[in-house]
Amino acid sequence: MMTTIPNLDELIRMALLEDVGDGDHSTLACIPPTAINSAKMVAKQEGILCGMEVGERVFHFVNDTYYRNAVPMKVTCLKRDGDGVSKGDVLMIVEGASGAILTAERTALNYMQRLSGIATETHRMVQMLEGLHTQLLDTRKTTPNMRLLEKYAVKCGGGTNHRIGLYDMVMLKDNHIDFAGGIDAAIDRTRAYLKEKGKDLKIEIEVRNLDELEQVLRHGGVDRIMLDNFDPATLREAVRRIGGKYETEASGGITDATLREYAETGVDYISVGALTHHIKSMDISLIKN
Repeated sequence: MMTTIPNLDELIRMALLEDVGDGDHSTLACIPPTAINSAKMVAKQEGILCGMEVGERVFHFVNDTYYRNAVPMKVTCLKRDGDGVSKGDVLMIVEGASGAILTAERTALNYMQRLSGIATETHRMVQMLEGLHTQLLDTRKTTPNMRLLEKYAVKCGGGTNHRIGLYDMVMLKDNHIDFAGGIDAAIDRTRAYLKEKGKDLKIEIEVRNLDELEQVLRHGGVDRIMLDNFDPATLREAVRRIGGKYETEASGGITDATLREYAETGVDYISVGALTHHIKSMDISLIKN
C-alpha cells in the first residue's frame, strides 16, 4: 500500500511548494473563497491505474494547508490502484471548496498520470512474458525523490522490484570490478566488508561475456549474476552453464521485439530501466461535475 511509503506528505508538500509558491493567483483572482463545487477525475484512455491514494492526499493537503477556512474536502475513490480502466471511466469524485480543487488539480494529476503510465507499461510487458517463469524487474533509473512511488507503480502493473537503492543489495557492476582490480578482488572485499559490518545483503555481480562468467563460477560467493548485453544465444549458453546454481538476470539492449526471446532462454529476471525512465503518462482529466 502507498501508505507505507515514508515521507509521502513531505513529497506532496514540496511538490505543492514548487507549484503554488506564494499563491495560486489564477484561482484567487476569480474564484470566491466561499464557492463550493464538485469535479470528477476521468480516464481518457485504457490502462492500469496507479496513484489514487496520493491524488486523494493532494486534495486534502491543499485544502488543509491553503484553504483552512474552507469547507471539508470530500474525495470518493471509485477505482483502486492496480485496476484496469477504460476510456471514460470515472476514477474519483472531489467535492469541496472550488479554490482547493483547482489548486490541487495539476499536482494530483501529475502524480496519477505518471504512476498510471508506469503501471500500464509494466502490465503490457508482463503480459508478453505470460507462461514463462521470468520476472520483469525495474531499476534505479527513477525520478529523484519519486523512486518509491515509481517502484510501487511497477508492482501495481505486475512487475517485480529490484533493489530499492544502494543500501539494500550489493551490485558489483563493471566499474566496481574494474576499480577493485578484478572479479575475485571485488567479491572477496565485498564479503569481508559485509561480515565486518554485520550486514546480511545479497550480492549480485555483472558479467559482460562468457569469460567473466567463468571467473565468477570458479570463484563463487555471490547470489545473482547479471548477464549484461548478451545476445539471446549467448544468454542461453550462460544460463546453461550457471545451471541454477545462482539466480540469473538479463539486462541491456532488450526491446519489445526481443523480450520474449530473451525470457525463453530460461533466465530468472529481465531488468528494464525504461519502465521508470522512458514512460508516457496516462491521459487523465479533472472536469467539473
